[in-house]
Amino acid sequence: MSAATLTPATLPADARVTWWRVVRAEWIKFRSLRSSLIMLAAVVLVFAGLGLGFSAFLAGTTVDPGAPAPPGGPSSLDPLGASLGGVNLAQLLIGTVGVLLTAGEYPTGMIRSSLAAVPSRWPVLAGKVTVLAGVSLALLVPTVLLTFLGGQAVLGDRGISLADDGVLRAVLGTAGYLAGVGVLGLALGALLRTTAGALTSVVALLLVLPGLSSLLPDSWSDAVSPYLPSNAGQAFTSISANPDLLSPGAGLAVFLGWLVVLIGAAAVLLRRRDA
Repeated sequence: MSAATLTPATLPADARVTWWRVVRAEWIKFRSLRSSLIMLAAVVLVFAGLGLGFSAFLAGTTVDPGAPAPPGGPSSLDPLGASLGGVNLAQLLIGTVGVLLTAGEYPTGMIRSSLAAVPSRWPVLAGKVTVLAGVSLALLVPTVLLTFLGGQAVLGDRGISLADDGVLRAVLGTAGYLAGVGVLGLALGALLRTTAGALTSVVALLLVLPGLSSLLPDSWSDAVSPYLPSNAGQAFTSISANPDLLSPGAGLAVFLGWLVVLIGAAAVLLRRRDA
């Protein structure tokens, strides 16, 4: 059979582009990049180290829960917030991992090889999302859970239990939030195609815009602030009632909405633009 008559239907079975082959190819690329592995290790070490450190700080103080935390830590010193306080820095690290998976392929030209092998294009992006989300959840769920348990062990009688109302949801939600931030960074990298621009956008969305929204008039801030990605994430990763945040269910829906919109926009532009 000549090359001119080859179609996806007539290709040999071992030569067809399938979903799992695209995912496998993205997994091989992911684990072959030393920078990805180093950054993921940094996410684990930073999250666990800060969580245990803030828990030890709280255990050694006589302040009431809810008192101001040290700079760079959780917004308040409570048993849950202390043990999960590493999320503030860990989100920037895992967002960087996502950015590098997409934006990092454009300067090297690797993205052109991937798109040439998968002409329909969108499976490449979907494969990257699958690999990053899967690896992140597999790594972060035990990391967050063990950090929480370690932090409560450090706190002793001042600690809380996974069985307490909303705690398990907040712990698992934190792992899901961090994995989602990685996907958010991946989408921004695919949209902007520059590492610097995508990283700046991650920082702006997660840290800068929430701060700026607090400077707006109350009516504007109340309409905007709860729907920003980090504030929506905080709604389902905390157990303290906060009138400025959405409910846990609504916060999760808004956060997932951000991911769907950004990934959808990246998929559309990936098909329309030249690599």
